[in-house]
Amino acid sequence: MTKSNDRLLLEFEQPVAALEQRIQEIRALAEENDIDASEQIRQLEAKAEELRREIFSQLTPVERLQVARHPRRPTTLDYVQTICDDWFELHGDRHGQDDPAIVGGLAKLGEQPVMILGHQKGRDTKDNIHRNFGMPNPAGYRKALRLMEHAHRFGLPLLTFIDTPGAYPGVKAEAEGQGEAIATNLQTLFRLEIPIICTVIGEGGSGGALAIGIGNRILMFEHAVYSVISPEGCAAILWKDAKKAPQAAAALRITAQDLLQLEVIDEILPEPVGGAHRAPLEAAQTLKEALLRHLKELSSLSGRELREERYQKFRRMGAFLELSESE
Repeated sequence: MTKSNDRLLLEFEQPVAALEQRIQEIRALAEENDIDASEQIRQLEAKAEELRREIFSQLTPVERLQVARHPRRPTTLDYVQTICDDWFELHGDRHGQDDPAIVGGLAKLGEQPVMILGHQKGRDTKDNIHRNFGMPNPAGYRKALRLMEHAHRFGLPLLTFIDTPGAYPGVKAEAEGQGEAIATNLQTLFRLEIPIICTVIGEGGSGGALAIGIGNRILMFEHAVYSVISPEGCAAILWKDAKKAPQAAAALRITAQDLLQLEVIDEILPEPVGGAHRAPLEAAQTLKEALLRHLKELSSLSGRELREERYQKFRRMGAFLELSESE
């Protein structure tokens, strides 16, 4: 990853960056010599946009992973503060801890009061250390559990935003019951009689993502990823070589397009050309419209119907038919 004009660029964006640099040079020369180069600049800008569109339409799984991990990709709090009104963050797991890798609280989406939960990554090194790089400890999942129960008690739709490499794998987290905390959240999400919409906004990793990922609707941004293990972790286990991550990323079927085909998710949310970080307000508007549309669809179902639909949705996942050679 390189820096260009205060923007962090991924390696496959370099051809576009070179063209944009040329545009800046022509613009500077034109201003310096009082020459009208507007037509030439317009043509080059159109070419740069076309090139960017072409590049992002042909990304490999590992390149989509790089976009999903982009340091300036919008986070849960970025989206909440853009699409919601009356946001009131709630803290603590009622056991003396408040994990900043999970954020949650009450808000209004349009005219609809909702409960929001999401993983939260940092924007810089200091913030990432504070947020533990978006990897929750058991306290984070127990905070999420408390807010899930609160939403159920007051009949509030639950919106979750997934963006984590996975639950924190440290010894202390295991000692404090990481597996139990995740399992309890899964059990709870299946029994709640409220609408639940989950959106993968960035990186969805393993049980750490699934712990807030059981919903009536699973949405996913175009360049987000969702997998049972990180490609690097998979490559290290299968090939004893993390450098085989591109091969693992392709095999894991981590992209939104693959997961829609496998019926793991329900809808792909299109991103601005170049990724959500290039036009975060546009990405936020797309998210808001999708959430309101799905909330309207789910509002006609009773609590029992919502619970049953969610259960059946996940029961259908992973089913396949194997034909014998004679067939």
